[in-house]
Amino acid sequence: MGKAHSHAWRNVGAIFDAPAIERRVLVGRNEEQVAAAAVRLGWQEHSTDWRAVIARDDIDIVDICAPGALHAEIAVAALAAGKHVLVEKPLSNTLDEGEAMVAAASAAAAHGIRSMVGFNYRRVPALALARQLIADGRLGEVRQVRASYLQDWLADADAPMSWRLRAETAGSGALGDIASHAIDQIHFLLGEGASVSDVSGRLHTFVDTRPGPSGDEPVTVDDAAWATLGLTGGPVGAGAIASVEASRVALGAKNALRIEVYGSRGSLTFDLERLNELNLFDGDDSAKTRGFRRILVTEPEHPYVGSWWPAGHVLGWEHSHTHQIRDFLVAIAEGTAPSPSFADGLAVQRVLAAVERSAADRGARIDLAAPTTI
Repeated sequence: MGKAHSHAWRNVGAIFDAPAIERRVLVGRNEEQVAAAAVRLGWQEHSTDWRAVIARDDIDIVDICAPGALHAEIAVAALAAGKHVLVEKPLSNTLDEGEAMVAAASAAAAHGIRSMVGFNYRRVPALALARQLIADGRLGEVRQVRASYLQDWLADADAPMSWRLRAETAGSGALGDIASHAIDQIHFLLGEGASVSDVSGRLHTFVDTRPGPSGDEPVTVDDAAWATLGLTGGPVGAGAIASVEASRVALGAKNALRIEVYGSRGSLTFDLERLNELNLFDGDDSAKTRGFRRILVTEPEHPYVGSWWPAGHVLGWEHSHTHQIRDFLVAIAEGTAPSPSFADGLAVQRVLAAVERSAADRGARIDLAAPTTI
């Protein structure tokens, strides 16, 4: 993730009309490794002390790509020091941490300090177009949403232990790592006014131990997650439901974020493994010609695309990060609130917490109008 963000900070000014920046300091835990990474990724300096870097007067923006256990501490300190903050998803490991981050962001915003959560898939042009189509009423009243995010990098039982498999550092497994993206997409695509009203879910760990540096270690997070979400508000019809599935052991699925939205007038589908394509079904078409229409989202009229290559020349995963940095810099320069905000990140966190509560209670329905502490 540090490589992806570094790539975006390097390229944003060459592609977009965005405020100029200097890539000043790269921070990491290991002196030798962070020094080498700073040279390779094009940072002027390196450090192993994030507190000292935040205290510097020549640092204006802090970009947090650390494990979730560190998000709250770094973000709250950076905002208090008057730094704009971008933090990778999910917002935090716990609701308490997330609420503290939202409070810090709110206090900082009163002084013109901006903050944003890195849900980069909001900046995939096809998904940005999907949001526009839903807002324009092309799907009518939304009835069903299906969102799945499947990967297979942990399908091998001998895959090694990492910080992402320890609850103390990652918070959760597939749930927080990738289901958070699926849940944020539901919020994003349905737009302002739409929300999740209730949750039921299940979690499962298929491989209980993994080889670590000193022998086998217990895996303390989930390998896969399932949830059913009640939807309300915005373009959502009465009784609308979203289903969410996430797995890091789905053999053959490399980075498959798949989204389907079904409405009273039309439907759309998206697959991240074909990220330049959006499929749209227009229910107003004649029965003779009705069917899903493949839209290649590579035209200058499409979101973000006009700043890149000639029409028809595809973009990739890394471009979404460049779009994210562009939007963040423009918001800072114009004094507007970036999106998604820390409050948006906390809304996702509340759904994740409700899935955990439901799973612990054998799939019981959790009403999000009630407290969701865990």
